[in-house]
Amino acid sequence: MSTEQVAPETNGVTVKLLETVDLGPEIEGMTGRQLRMRLVTIEPGGVFGPVHDHIDRPGIVYILQGTITDHRNGLATDYGPGVGWPEDRNTVHWLENRGTIQAVEISVDIVRQK
Repeated sequence: MSTEQVAPETNGVTVKLLETVDLGPEIEGMTGRQLRMRLVTIEPGGVFGPVHDHIDRPGIVYILQGTITDHRNGLATDYGPGVGWPEDRNTVHWLENRGTIQAVEISVDIVRQK
């Protein structure tokens, strides 16, 4: 029996696309991929779920405001302003805002173009 908490579905989250760069013309072998930067706001009590991975979608997160709790490998880690984390092929997680103010992050990742 697993002791890891099941992540609820996403709620209380706003995602704003800030910018993208088509990586195909920039880097050989990157055709069909883009570098993406988003502003993610998680309201108090909000959840960015369900559990998801970053296989084929590496990225980095930087916290601007509030505290975001990152749930992975059975551990809950709080990150506040000025701190962030990498999201690599081994990342399987979900996020929540347990605080009383909005949590705001910048998320930069490489994704397949749609």
